[in-house]
Amino acid sequence: MKKIFFLTIALLGSINCTAQKKLIEKLFSSDTTRHNSFFPVPLIGYTQEAGFEFGAVGIYSFYLDKTDSTIRASQIYGVAFTSTKGVSQISSKADIWTKGNKWHQLYEARFSNIPFNFYGLGSNTSKADEDLVVQTRWRVGAEIEKQFTKSYYPGVGFEFESVNFKDDEPGGIFDLENQANLIDKDGGRYVFLKITQLLDTRNSNTYTTKGFYGRFRYAYAPDFFGGNNFKGNLFTTDLRYFKSVNKKLVLGNQLFYEAVTSKKDIPFYMLRQMGNDQIMRGYYLGRYRDKNYMALQAELRYKIINRFGMAAFGGVGSVYNRGFLPQQNFKPSYGLGARIFFDLEKSLALRVDYAWGEKPMGEKRISGFYISLGEAF
Repeated sequence: MKKIFFLTIALLGSINCTAQKKLIEKLFSSDTTRHNSFFPVPLIGYTQEAGFEFGAVGIYSFYLDKTDSTIRASQIYGVAFTSTKGVSQISSKADIWTKGNKWHQLYEARFSNIPFNFYGLGSNTSKADEDLVVQTRWRVGAEIEKQFTKSYYPGVGFEFESVNFKDDEPGGIFDLENQANLIDKDGGRYVFLKITQLLDTRNSNTYTTKGFYGRFRYAYAPDFFGGNNFKGNLFTTDLRYFKSVNKKLVLGNQLFYEAVTSKKDIPFYMLRQMGNDQIMRGYYLGRYRDKNYMALQAELRYKIINRFGMAAFGGVGSVYNRGFLPQQNFKPSYGLGARIFFDLEKSLALRVDYAWGEKPMGEKRISGFYISLGEAF
């Protein structure tokens, strides 16, 4: 692909000597007291499409009630960057737990103006068809869940999204695809009304060593905007299971499934995409896209010492057009990673992963490098 990507964590170059000393002391300390923490990370990157990118990412982790020994850690995650070619993104996510874990709240707000490579539809796209498209996206959403039993949280939510596309390389595959295949490829809007179900027996929501997590979402988009704008349903299932092999070694498993349905044709912007820094690592997001998406992954996490750990992961996934289960074209994903824990009490980590995927015929093996905050799942 034309996209070349790297991300540099410029900790020492962005803070003064006193702050550097405090950060180093924090990284090598054994403090596990209950406290709030903020971890900012300057970001520098480069893509051929965007030019040089610069900005910051950060995570603020806190307790709404420090006197409650059972309360889970709440987190606010934010990222903001711009580039020499006018690319920009600013987004924030919040995962809030109230006293006694009685209420669970999720919030998201995002604006992005980002180029991406389009390769066509389905699970057999070719690198030779790569076409640069610019996407502008606005999104806001919220989900609120109430504890019904100790581990069961039913809830409701909403999401609004407006997205627009512009082909930056006229004459490419994005232009040539018939409207019958790419419905409303200029973009559109929708509002989702959601019903959520959460079953959560994890011993921690930041670094789980045992327990089960199951989230089910049903989202319905009414015909608020008319035309080719999406009207239909989105089903999402996210199942995770964790088991401690011993005091230092943890096995995690995840099954992820998404499906979009409608009595009308599915707009281009609603198709599911495989690959990111959490699920099916190694794949360029959007290299493969279709109406349904399923992935299964497992990860072994080993804490060498309190501050440092390693991980090995692998999985399979596929996008497909029909049916509940994919019948073919499963893609592999596997890789290795390192973890630097900057908050021992909450086990919050800086995550560095390198992943490999399939080797399409006539192409180099697909791969990806990631630097993120928090575990993949």
